[in-house]
Amino acid sequence: MKPTDTGHPDYFHQVVNCQWSCPAHTPVPEYIRMVASGRYSDAYMLNWEANVFPGVLGRVCDRPCETACRRSRVETDAKKDPVAICRLKRVAADYKSDVRGRMPKPNPKNGKRIACVGAGPASLTVARDLAPLGYQVTVFDGEKKAGGFMRSQIPKFRLPDEVLDEETGYILDMGVEFRAGERIDSLQDLMSQGYDAIFVGSGAPRGRDLDVPGRKEAAAHIHLGIDWLASVSFGHIDRIGERVIVLGGGNTAMDCCRSALRMGGEKVKVIVRSGFDEMKASAWEKEDAQHEGIEIFNYMVPKSFTHEDGKLTGMWFEKVKAVYDEKGRRNLIPTGEPDQFVECDDVLVAVGQENAFPWIERDIGLQFDKWDMPVVDAKTMQSTLPQVFFGGDAAFGPKNIITAVAHGHDAAVSIDRFCHREDVAQRPLPKVNLISQKMGIHEWSYDNVVSLDHRHPVPLSDFKVALKSIKIEVERGFSPQLATKEAQRCLNCDVQTAFTASRCIECDACLDICPMDALTLTENGEEADLRSRLKAPSLHPQQNLFVSAPLKTGRVMVKDEDLCLHCSLCAERCPTGAWDMQKFMLTMTHAGPGCRDRHIPKAVPTKEPA
Repeated sequence: MKPTDTGHPDYFHQVVNCQWSCPAHTPVPEYIRMVASGRYSDAYMLNWEANVFPGVLGRVCDRPCETACRRSRVETDAKKDPVAICRLKRVAADYKSDVRGRMPKPNPKNGKRIACVGAGPASLTVARDLAPLGYQVTVFDGEKKAGGFMRSQIPKFRLPDEVLDEETGYILDMGVEFRAGERIDSLQDLMSQGYDAIFVGSGAPRGRDLDVPGRKEAAAHIHLGIDWLASVSFGHIDRIGERVIVLGGGNTAMDCCRSALRMGGEKVKVIVRSGFDEMKASAWEKEDAQHEGIEIFNYMVPKSFTHEDGKLTGMWFEKVKAVYDEKGRRNLIPTGEPDQFVECDDVLVAVGQENAFPWIERDIGLQFDKWDMPVVDAKTMQSTLPQVFFGGDAAFGPKNIITAVAHGHDAAVSIDRFCHREDVAQRPLPKVNLISQKMGIHEWSYDNVVSLDHRHPVPLSDFKVALKSIKIEVERGFSPQLATKEAQRCLNCDVQTAFTASRCIECDACLDICPMDALTLTENGEEADLRSRLKAPSLHPQQNLFVSAPLKTGRVMVKDEDLCLHCSLCAERCPTGAWDMQKFMLTMTHAGPGCRDRHIPKAVPTKEPA
């Protein structure tokens, strides 16, 4: 194999999984170390720079970073749990001091006016990035409070209003004008008001319906999930029938069933056409629902609603099974079993969401695709109308909060460049740096002791109390003591082993001390052959190997990053300093003078994978 250049960002793309896997590129290990040392305000502000809503996301994030967490790979027993990254984010929010004085202060106005349609996470991120730069940002929303679907679709027992009020308030207090109760019904009219740029972050406001026999006749007891959740959130609905069916397998369905349980539903069932593992809901969302006694039934396709004199009585379902063709495509085919009848008083339909843009005229130059979605550049978030940008669910369909935040950051960069008449497609690369953490022969600037603890469960409210109210938060969050223990499970994936081949004397000291046998000193060769000669089996071939330049004997040092604990023992043991521990520093591109002034390479060099 060719030597891997450890200084090239592509190598660290493989290694710093948690930060790269987060759409907003939150510096996860760094803030976890701050939590471990009790620096909650510092951890919060570091989070806030990237994801804008630490208190919100610390409760309801989809946790892409945890899926990438290497802790779940290196543990040897059956549990293999990642670090509770999401819940540690909440710890920073729960225990920080007053951080209002640390928030950015608006610069003198630069004469540019920006309109944001919708007050959800994408629009608020645009406002948070642009307002401190002197832009006059106006946010329009049809509701009385900011937050968008974070406020209307996420139940209070998961996200209390006071948390959302606090974090939206930080942004609105930056001089942002919030036009509450003003729903935009014409993009053309908005464009005529002289705004220099317009950002559309209006979400995916329409739930998909289910068109099967009996739908119209029993309509009074059949509700679209997102509309029903909004009615519950704003206090328009305070009860539901005793027998409830929730149709759908996504996170909205999980919110619906758990909310129904708190609104009077005694027998709440989730019925899904796919298999359990194929449900779109996050694994922990399904687990939480089942923990509260909600049954989930799979491979059942709705056929009809039954009713008597307009009153819903139940539903018929067809039993199906999944069959995959030679290309891996799934088909659901009937099993031949008799149709199944399920009694119910109410049905919540949560089978998906759609975008709806009736307020955008189709003759103003903004192109729509065959799915009636605006044509948006995935890099710049710019539409075919140069001054109009999209983000969040309005751009590419329903995703999640952290993706909407990432869209907002990208759109803000584009809007800033657009308003300065610069090419929005040209933007500087993120800054990457490596800094040695050596403080002495056997001392490092970070805690390198590897904790053997399993993942610590988050304390919960008493279910007998929590299930009686839609407003009682179920998760109580970590205490400072538990947070420290959980934070110490982090493997410091941003502190890299850096190897200098010219210093190596091939004494094997690092190989002897490595607790995971992650290092191998051997002859070079093709990748398949080299993997077969590693000291420990290579269990994840998709994880590239580090291969050094040839050593004095012609052999190479090979490291399987998949196994490394970042414990620094190799660097402590090395007599020549060939190994070092260096912190990977990533600074993402954000709107502002630095983005516009920094050098933009004409071509990004590529590297052949090791």
